[in-house]
Amino acid sequence: MTAVDFAGFVDDLATLSGTAILPFFRTTLAAADKSRGGVFDPVTEADRAGEAAMRQMIKRTFPSHGIIGEEYGDERTDSEFVWVLDPIDGTKSFIAGLPTWGTLIGLTRHGQPCYGMMHQPFTRERFFGDGGSAHWRGPTGERTLRTRRCDALGDAILSTTSPRLFAAADLSCFERVEAEARLTRFGYDCYAYCMLAAGLIDIVIETGLKPYDIVALAPIVQGAGGVVTTWSGGSPAEGGSIVASGDPRLHEKTLALLNR
Repeated sequence: MTAVDFAGFVDDLATLSGTAILPFFRTTLAAADKSRGGVFDPVTEADRAGEAAMRQMIKRTFPSHGIIGEEYGDERTDSEFVWVLDPIDGTKSFIAGLPTWGTLIGLTRHGQPCYGMMHQPFTRERFFGDGGSAHWRGPTGERTLRTRRCDALGDAILSTTSPRLFAAADLSCFERVEAEARLTRFGYDCYAYCMLAAGLIDIVIETGLKPYDIVALAPIVQGAGGVVTTWSGGSPAEGGSIVASGDPRLHEKTLALLNR
């Protein structure tokens, strides 16, 4: 396939998932709890409909590719190319009627993230990147994404989804960074990484992520000039404890504090 063909396919995949998901947004939608007694982890019919639609399209177009998805599990994960799908990243925001959620469409090659898109059908925004460049497309057109230069924690805007998601030891590590940051914002899930790529947030710190939470976002951040690693500095492909920074100098300082 050519690059244009691939871009068109991902756009069509995003449009298809949005068509399946958006009719459920801001409705009286029931949410089941996947946590089995832990922290509330909702799933809805919108999640399932979005992923099912994407899986069917991928299988028709790329039958040899693997798929990892939040709702329907893994298939052919030993393939050279594996799609990594999260139909609604930010389901808690979704069921609360807040627009800080998105559909994550990621692709790995030989196990490493190589392309990603975050689609928000309600705001009609798409953030996408391949590790070498990143772009935003929305109602007003398209532009290149660039992270901003910020090498001092005292000037940085920090984000995490919720401090309550950290285990006690990890929360202490996060609080060391938070104590030095200029401003901290909570609750944005995938949107925080996209705002980092857009040069508006400087650091995102999370723990307990699955591959479908981060694979699509890593090429967007990296394509915009940022860095995404585990807290130990490794590849984010398997999820876990993740830190993303807009400035590589800031990333090193953040890792040092997290691991002090």
